[in-house]
Amino acid sequence: MTPEEFQEKFGIIGESSAMRDVVTKVMQVAATDVTVLIGGESGSGKEVIARAIHGASNRSDKPIVAVNCGAIPEGILESELFGHQRGAFTGAVESRKGYFEIADGGTLFLDEIGDMPLPTQVKLLRVIETGEFMRVGSSSTQTSDVRVIAASNKLLEEEVAKGYFRQDLYFRIRSVSVYIPPLRERREDIPIFVGKFAREFSDRNKIQFGGFTSDAVETLSGLEWPGNVRELKNLVESIIVLERGKKVDSDSIVKYLPKNEMMYVGESTSRLLPVHVDKTPEESERELILRALWEIKNDLVDIKSVIGSGAVGRKLSLPIPQPYQTAEPDPGRIQDGAELNLREVEKHLIKTAIEKFHGNKRMAADALGISMRSLYRKLQEYKLKDV
Repeated sequence: MTPEEFQEKFGIIGESSAMRDVVTKVMQVAATDVTVLIGGESGSGKEVIARAIHGASNRSDKPIVAVNCGAIPEGILESELFGHQRGAFTGAVESRKGYFEIADGGTLFLDEIGDMPLPTQVKLLRVIETGEFMRVGSSSTQTSDVRVIAASNKLLEEEVAKGYFRQDLYFRIRSVSVYIPPLRERREDIPIFVGKFAREFSDRNKIQFGGFTSDAVETLSGLEWPGNVRELKNLVESIIVLERGKKVDSDSIVKYLPKNEMMYVGESTSRLLPVHVDKTPEESERELILRALWEIKNDLVDIKSVIGSGAVGRKLSLPIPQPYQTAEPDPGRIQDGAELNLREVEKHLIKTAIEKFHGNKRMAADALGISMRSLYRKLQEYKLKDV
């Protein structure tokens, strides 16, 4: 089976070199019984990879049982994993199998294993090494033939150093490690995800959808996506429902971006962060206004600086309009009259940058030293949407 056929069969999306490496490693380990540790941020697709490993293994005819260790309260996680005997604790009115018994012969996928309590980690290590365990409240040993695949969005090496995760268990589960890179590290895969999610959702819900423009896809590809594939899928589905039958452009995309959560490339942090909730509504509103004014002030200072120094003109090789050019520009000040025409200067620079890069807004934003969000805001402000 080729990597492309493997991806098609198990729903692994991506043509980036990073995802090709992941698929190659998964194909190599799938046919073995080796324990696998899958790392990656939340929403990056760790369960998809776990199910692909199981589906391509010799255990594929047996069940794969997925357990989110972080979603089960500490007091009952041990019972969920290993089962319990009748009367073992209050409410145990009958004996019950645990996940290790249910998954016997198959695969147990332990998601967010980094959230597992230390006492449970001890028992997990034993069953992985020996295949033996005891139900809660029982004194008899049982066996289970289970392949364990673990996943975590935490760096388990750091958890071990902090004493939150057992070192011996960490060494045992990381026989083979597979790391799934976040979407921001494989942006070339985003248009593929967008197309697949849009087709599947519109077909499944019988919604007529006009598609995404190239600018819209470029905008989506420029986002940071802290929630990764899960977040992208949810946004695409929301847009399809709310923009029913329309052709979605970049302006439409911006309407649905969560404020103060989504950041564009080149924007490491948002200066307009949410205000503290321990303030009164009046204080919160006043703080927001002050922060907005500070943002405007910083923008003006930046514009004055680049005009005064000629830095933007040199970086882009753009001609600065004649009224603002001097033979020997003074980096410390703006020439007389320039402050009254900052809008025209900025509009000229943005338009020239986009033309220079043949309409590629991401390259233009990088060259101008501003974020994609700022660029789109300026395009709307100066009515340069058709540039």
